[in-house]
Amino acid sequence: MADHRNLDPSSASSASHPSSPPPRCLVTGATGYIGSRLVPELLAAGHPVRCLVRSPDKLRRQPWAERVGQARGDVLDARSVRAAMEGVDVAYYLVHSLGTGPGFEETDRRAARNFGEQARAAGVRRIVYLGGLTPSEVPERDLSPHLRSRAEVGRVLLASGVPTAVLRAGVIIGSGSASFEMLRHLTERLPVMVTPRWVRTRTQPIAVRDVLRLLVGCARLPYEVNRAFDIGGPDVVTYRDMMRRYAAVAGLPRRLVIPVPVLTPRLSSLWVGLVTPVPGALARPLVESLRHEVVCGEGDIARYVPMPSAGPSASLLDCPSNGPLPLDQALRLALRSHAAQPEPMPEPSDPLPTDPPWAGGSRRVDHRERVVDAAPEELWQTVEGIARGERWQSLPPAWALCGWLDTVVGRVGLHLGRREAAPLRAGDRLRFWRVEEVEPRRRLRLRSELPLPGPAWLEISVGEDGAGGAVYRQHAVFEPHGLTGRLCGWGGAACGGLVFDGMARNVAARAEAHAAVPG
Repeated sequence: MADHRNLDPSSASSASHPSSPPPRCLVTGATGYIGSRLVPELLAAGHPVRCLVRSPDKLRRQPWAERVGQARGDVLDARSVRAAMEGVDVAYYLVHSLGTGPGFEETDRRAARNFGEQARAAGVRRIVYLGGLTPSEVPERDLSPHLRSRAEVGRVLLASGVPTAVLRAGVIIGSGSASFEMLRHLTERLPVMVTPRWVRTRTQPIAVRDVLRLLVGCARLPYEVNRAFDIGGPDVVTYRDMMRRYAAVAGLPRRLVIPVPVLTPRLSSLWVGLVTPVPGALARPLVESLRHEVVCGEGDIARYVPMPSAGPSASLLDCPSNGPLPLDQALRLALRSHAAQPEPMPEPSDPLPTDPPWAGGSRRVDHRERVVDAAPEELWQTVEGIARGERWQSLPPAWALCGWLDTVVGRVGLHLGRREAAPLRAGDRLRFWRVEEVEPRRRLRLRSELPLPGPAWLEISVGEDGAGGAVYRQHAVFEPHGLTGRLCGWGGAACGGLVFDGMARNVAARAEAHAAVPG
């Protein structure tokens, strides 16, 4: 049964008129990579949104879940699709059967036909579909099964009788995108790569924020528009070029890439599965598609969905440039660090908590939490003892080694690095840590200045337990860079439990000891 919240009939409008109220939208695939990022952008643009999902429980982790209507159903089930489309102006089709095994092409075909038929019956005014960029010079029968199916779905929707916009994209650059995650893990883990021939194939990558901008803009296309559009960024590169540019943006040494002719798509998909955490069911169809050159044959979408004007951004999709983001800028957004920003404003290129576990790089996180038999103020005084040079660490030899490494590179090592009597403030040096942010009596965030192969942070916070005691929270993050960083992360994971558990235990014990002293 469809939930019609945010779909008040008074919001009905003509999608072709820019000054009319925003069209009402249905989003399928709302728990997927693109869908989970599209919904908040549609909401930011003022669109009432409903999500068609097989399991509404999967939406609960989304911060926007309470702001959308929800309909339980499946794109293969005509009745549930028809009910979900009631009162909808624009329907986004963002589902496909990639990785579901034999017969996925027939499943995709049936689902697309059902969606188009129900959209027409419900009076939906537009369908928007994100498909794959295909080479015009290659006969469709010679395409990989994945690309062939995406192309067929586009044709089925265009023939549905409902005006349809098919956006055809190649590699999408953003944390969580399967193609980008393959690029990330291959480049990070292999300083020298013996690769398949497809690393010489040209492609035209596009930033995820540009994909979302165009998807949102398609909600207001004129009704007579019923066609496919090629979408891509300004750079046409080979996969080898992308690996090298990724390495440069990530601050890694230049990667040596050696293509060899003996790795077939099947063998190279097994190779990708061995080297990266991307599941083989996803890697194989993607790798098979990489043998095709995918470059935009036209850029007509710019006539219908222009770039935002320069100036202060009204939303995350605004960009003060004259065109889509260049590759290097898209890579920087996809790789930007979040550990230094508690609760950052989400950016389309950011990793999301709902992304699969293999997405978002190989960040190492150690979280500890303890209830302390002391008042929060007394626990905070112990935390401030870090600044006064008190011994709170566990495994002193390990911390001494860290201090020695810091001294070797010419810094303060285990020396205090600040005036002991002064209050903590951002920018202070605490041995081999730098204070990034401090909220008195609540939170202290430190960034490591050790010569590590990647940034590291330690955040300590103090809260109440509701019974007069305190809660100590300790959150350590390491973002490894390159193979050395990953080896360091694996080694740190092996002994980090002892180090950080001992640290939390020592801080809690010292606070309780101080609380037990009369007066």
